[in-house]
Amino acid sequence: MPSRATLAAPLLAALLLAGCASTEGIAPTAKMTQPQQLGLQPAQTAFPKANWWTTFHDPELDRLIATALADNPSLQIAQARLAQARAQVQGAGSALEPRLGAAVSSTRQQFSNSYIYGPFGGNWYTDNSALLQGSWELDFFGKNRQTLQAAIGEAHAAAAQEQAARVLLSANVASAYVNLARLVAVQDVLQQTLQQREQMLALVRDRVRAGLETTVQEKQALAEVPQIRLQLDQTAVQITQARNLLAALTGQGPQATATLSPRLASLPTLGLPDTLPAALMGRRADIVSARWQVEAALHGVKAARAAFYPDINLTAFAGFSALGFSQWLTGNAQTLGVGPALTLPIFEGGALRAQLRGKSALADQAIAQYNATLVDAVHEVADAIAARQSISRQIAQQEQALAAAQDAMRLVDQRYKAGLSNYLTVLTVQSAVLKLQQAGVDLKAQALADDVALIRALGGGYTAPNLPGPTAQAQ
Repeated sequence: MPSRATLAAPLLAALLLAGCASTEGIAPTAKMTQPQQLGLQPAQTAFPKANWWTTFHDPELDRLIATALADNPSLQIAQARLAQARAQVQGAGSALEPRLGAAVSSTRQQFSNSYIYGPFGGNWYTDNSALLQGSWELDFFGKNRQTLQAAIGEAHAAAAQEQAARVLLSANVASAYVNLARLVAVQDVLQQTLQQREQMLALVRDRVRAGLETTVQEKQALAEVPQIRLQLDQTAVQITQARNLLAALTGQGPQATATLSPRLASLPTLGLPDTLPAALMGRRADIVSARWQVEAALHGVKAARAAFYPDINLTAFAGFSALGFSQWLTGNAQTLGVGPALTLPIFEGGALRAQLRGKSALADQAIAQYNATLVDAVHEVADAIAARQSISRQIAQQEQALAAAQDAMRLVDQRYKAGLSNYLTVLTVQSAVLKLQQAGVDLKAQALADDVALIRALGGGYTAPNLPGPTAQAQ
């Protein structure tokens, strides 16, 4: 006659096989985009460096970005999310360790006459117990290990997101600083123009009194002055708003930047990389975060698959248990036990398959999000490079046009003062010079803004310490 162990072994194997078979046909299907498919070159680049803003050689900008990285609330939110993700890693890791607890109880109860208590039935007793209880889930099939790896992936993704927030914040501060410098430069041009217009108005009035001009020219000159003052008032409001924005980005009140007046001319433009580097993969924190999200999702799939297999636990207890207090905590009241426990899901109403299907869908979603992030990054860098190259050409053309217009203005001024030209000609040439000067300010500011945009698009100097490699698993 077969022994009980001989009969139990095939039964256990059949149950295990039954649990394994139910995962059939459920797996992620998405494929990760390769960098070469998007035209990324294998060349490396050192652009930009981590503290890229120092290349502008502006101590005030350095101070503002340092303050923003220390005090901005949005960055603090990202840091709190990172701390939460790291706590979840600790929580997931605890499932791999043995657990030990203590339980002390004292219960006063009347034992039943119709139960197992025998002669004790019908009497009142105090049931005292003091036990050390331990358990250890052996994790033969890796469910807890995969859950831990998923949590680690999420923590790495949160760390990359925190770095992405730092890059975005520093870029926003630099862009706002450049915009403020542009407005201050525009204000300077307008003030110079106002001074010229007032001098011209005085000259026209002198010529009208001398009978060399009519009152029509005086009215024209007089109309120019309030127009310039209106533009100055509008620019002053924009300067105040730009200062307030910098104060908000740095987590300060408006008074902190109330006197800030950066000089656009002192900010140098930066060089450009010649190609879209494959290093973009590791220098964009959002791409790195998306890769870690894929890694975490794939480990989540493995953990959900491992849930179909048995859980094997070792449990043990030791302590004292007695009725009443007289024998409690004595040698006669000692109790202990140890033994394994196996839990096998056989019929879960489809819950485990639904969980695995959901985790697989999350993995497909993470891979698709990674692909979209990579495509958007390449698009953003390509646009930034194209815009910066175009601005360089526009600046060269504007400088040539401004030089010619300034030469023309000098000649017209000389002719007007000599009585050989009328005021309308002077006004037309001066207006052209004003527009070209303002265009030069706008183009210089746009070039700097494009530099900042390209720096942010190339990752802002971020470099991931260790990149995940989920490509093979995903494909």
